[in-house]
Amino acid sequence: MCGAIKGGPSLEGVDVAHQAVIQGVVVRGDDPVPNAYVRLLDRNGEFTAEVPTSATGQFRFFAGAGEWTLRTLAPRSEAVDTTVTAAIGVVAEAVVDLQKVSVHA
Repeated sequence: MCGAIKGGPSLEGVDVAHQAVIQGVVVRGDDPVPNAYVRLLDRNGEFTAEVPTSATGQFRFFAGAGEWTLRTLAPRSEAVDTTVTAAIGVVAEAVVDLQKVSVHA
């Protein structure tokens, strides 16, 4: 097992007091999922942004305050939607486990 790193990327050098941060990690069981894509959708389901996960499965968005949906897309998995609430001065952490929704070919 590789062992996924808990939470999102390091916040060193990030002024979280004046921003709403959404971050986390995509895993399949205990293993990080690199090169998955995490989309940020607004409360109406409209696409706002997309980032690939790092080699350790981590991702981060800077967003406005409010309700957001993270849509995670990865090979051998169904799309996974996770609802998060962003607020100024708060880091919203999400862990998306693809093992629970994997598609077996």
